[in-house]
Amino acid sequence: MEHVPALDEDLKKTLGPATAKVLAEQLGLHTALDLLHHYPRRYAERGELTSLAELADQIDEHVTVVAQVADARILTFNGGRGKRLEVTITDGSGRLQLVFFGAGVHKPHKDLLPGTRAMFAGKVGMFNRKLQLSHPAYEPLGADASDRDAATAFANQLIPIYPACAKMESWKIAKCVDAVLPSAQDAVDPLPPALREGRALVPLTEALLKIHRPGTKADIEDARQRLKWDEAFVLQVALARRRHADSQLPAVPRRPLPGGLLDSFDAKLPFTLTQGQQTVSKEIFDDLATEHPMHRLLQGEVGSGKTLVALRAMLAVVDSGGQAAMLAPTEVLAQQHHRSITEMMGELAEGGMLGGSDQGTKVVLLTGSMGMPARRQALLDLVTGEAGIVIGTHALIEDKVQFHDLGLVVVDEQHRFGVEQRDALRSKGKQPPHLLVMTATPIPRTVAMTVFGDLETSVLDQLPAGRSPIATHVVPSKDKPHFLARAWERVREEVEKGHQAYVVCPRIGDGEDDPKKKSAEDDGDKRPPLAVVEIAEQLTRGPLAGLAVEVLHGRMDPADKDDVMRRFAAGEVKVLVATTVIEVGVNVPNSTVMVIMDADRFGVSQLHQLRGRVGRGSAPGLCLLVSEMHEASPARSRLAAVAATLDGFELSRIDLEQRREGDVLGQAQSGVRSSLRMLAVIEDEEVIAQAREEATRVVAEDPALEHLPGLRTALDALLDTEREQYLEKG
Repeated sequence: MEHVPALDEDLKKTLGPATAKVLAEQLGLHTALDLLHHYPRRYAERGELTSLAELADQIDEHVTVVAQVADARILTFNGGRGKRLEVTITDGSGRLQLVFFGAGVHKPHKDLLPGTRAMFAGKVGMFNRKLQLSHPAYEPLGADASDRDAATAFANQLIPIYPACAKMESWKIAKCVDAVLPSAQDAVDPLPPALREGRALVPLTEALLKIHRPGTKADIEDARQRLKWDEAFVLQVALARRRHADSQLPAVPRRPLPGGLLDSFDAKLPFTLTQGQQTVSKEIFDDLATEHPMHRLLQGEVGSGKTLVALRAMLAVVDSGGQAAMLAPTEVLAQQHHRSITEMMGELAEGGMLGGSDQGTKVVLLTGSMGMPARRQALLDLVTGEAGIVIGTHALIEDKVQFHDLGLVVVDEQHRFGVEQRDALRSKGKQPPHLLVMTATPIPRTVAMTVFGDLETSVLDQLPAGRSPIATHVVPSKDKPHFLARAWERVREEVEKGHQAYVVCPRIGDGEDDPKKKSAEDDGDKRPPLAVVEIAEQLTRGPLAGLAVEVLHGRMDPADKDDVMRRFAAGEVKVLVATTVIEVGVNVPNSTVMVIMDADRFGVSQLHQLRGRVGRGSAPGLCLLVSEMHEASPARSRLAAVAATLDGFELSRIDLEQRREGDVLGQAQSGVRSSLRMLAVIEDEEVIAQAREEATRVVAEDPALEHLPGLRTALDALLDTEREQYLEKG
């Protein structure tokens, strides 16, 4: 019997160095275990013809299709010197052209006779407005195939179609899997036997055999169910252990003083808190009063008043003698928070200063671009405890920053920060501080359980009274240019009423981001994205001539950025042409209209975030989504979805369904992306919720997992990936 490779042995030994190199470089597969977890994307049936109709959405993607040759003909060009073979294949749902050139036409011409069924793999391209595969690899499926055994195997089986790449077609991956499949019997089962039996899940070895070489569709279903459970459960155990470890840490209970800073602040608020703000505040204050650190995620729609809730929590901590730090992802946002918090607090933010309140505290700003004297003073105020509240960027995480008594860390826009950065700031307390994480990106419950599974969740879904609705419309600039002209008229009308406007573009256009330099931008005949600098110039010379138009983008000098924002907030600048630097947290209640150029280049959730910048005052908001995409395109249906609802949770669901999971999970929880191959965060809500319950129970009974060696091994593998990614991010 041949040698069965150990699961973590390098693939070079089993498959040879050349194949192993392609698998490692192109698909990130290094060991037999990696290859066993590279699951088929779908299965083609012998009698079934794969849908060619879906290829229109997959231009520039590598695809594998199963279809039948309808006709094949050799054409000559260049006076008969050049030869081209054109093969038309069909599957009942559509037709697709294959092209082969030069000396490479003879073999396919012999192999691909009309009526032949085969698997074809290649990159979907577009020529003369028709989809085509140029020089695709192919594997005939039938009696004419040179390899009779393979043909018989194909004839009797569901054919696994693997996620492939240009240098390694699906059927070659299938042969590699065959070579390592015997080693599946060595796989260590991470699920506790009681859990597996209680939920009637097949053993891991059986699941791996069935997912790669199913006899029936029921085999695939059994395998998927089992492998989803593995992923959900191992991940939830990692999160449950993190929650458990955090709950064992000591923390100083922080309770507001009766008649203290928080009461003084509440007394001067010109409005009452919404029911939602009161409920969430109570959850936070209850957590702050315990002897273990709070770990809470606060999700709230744009404009639901999260900052106010966070500020009240910070004031409660200052009341109890501690300090609070707020971490923002960008300087613009840190400055914005500092401005709005000092405005809300008034004289209470001037503790120890002339004219400040006796009960007040100092609120300081700390960013990377601050001048040395201001920075030195801020650091001094923190270490002496003079400043009760500090707002800053990553600069807060630096070694030099010391606190007198850090009691609460508030992280704004968590999806911009990894777990490590959160931990680095938390390590600055004498004892672990309480943690409040805020996000304005609505997160479906399952994603919250997966990405933020180590946090308890609070949701603010009510908008404060006096907030205006935002009307959103799609402006099809190519089909109906007069709609775009009307959009600029609307901007002018709003400015004449005394309001202000944003125009958002996907690119800066200052030469450094010139798309001509980037081959990745080369979308064939697709023009480069519109740029801030160019659009601002066109508007000042054309439809918005005479209005105060300024630009704002991430590569500007921080002092210039701050100056533009300050003048926009003061109403001196009427139209701000910007990149998505304004997406998070910029608050100018007088802005009523936003025009988003090339809106199809943004994600659904991002458009929702951007739109939240208008309609923040009493006047109604208007958001215009400008796009050249034609009406039937997937991009236009995305824009229509944004225009149809203001419900961020609904939109984030749509976003998730339309994007690959990895993009959504992103880097918020390092290691998550690499560990989810089978689990679909939206569809598998039930599995995730049940896995979370089981994981919490298992960890409560056996925190060190001493009695579950298989689970411990799987966890080490997951956390190794996490550590690896952490090191890569440096």
